[in-house]
Amino acid sequence: MADIVSPLDGKVVGISVNVGDVIEEDDEVVVVEALKMETPIYAAEGGKVASIQCKEGDSVKENQVLVVLE
Repeated sequence: MADIVSPLDGKVVGISVNVGDVIEEDDEVVVVEALKMETPIYAAEGGKVASIQCKEGDSVKENQVLVVLE
């Protein structure tokens, strides 16, 4: 299992995956907005999305788990 974490504090403005999706390395999974800038977060490795730990509109902290891959 691998976790995809937020690299910064911000607000989730987009989620590009669903539970059960198979993703590849460098696929965009979540977009976090901070200081009016949108930061796409990419998968560091491929896998199947086991769970999504956030929803659009959530405030997230740096290193908070956003998506879990199996």
